[in-house]
Amino acid sequence: MTKAEILKKEILRQYRSVRQFAMELKIPYSTLVTALERGIEGMAYGTVIRMCDKLSLNPVDFSSLERDASLGAQLLENRVMQNYIKLNQDGREKMLELMEDFVQIDKYKAKGKKSK
Repeated sequence: MTKAEILKKEILRQYRSVRQFAMELKIPYSTLVTALERGIEGMAYGTVIRMCDKLSLNPVDFSSLERDASLGAQLLENRVMQNYIKLNQDGREKMLELMEDFVQIDKYKAKGKKSK
């Protein structure tokens, strides 16, 4: 199965139509249809990444990130760290303070995690 076929199958599994998915991602429907018919190799890398992120697919091999939770966690952690290192020292300290505040609020705690 090609990457375009995997994408189309996953889009139709998670959304009512390819058109609905295109509208949600704010990309032209015609661009998406063309890519799914002819292959995604010509699509902008950022668009493919956004599509994979929205569908919870690994952008490397298009496998489900839900099935491979460890890879999904690694990608999320990498994204958080990429933004963190862009901050200056004051920004980093503020971010750590905010995270400490948020982990104290039940609404934002991960399921099964309790603070000490």
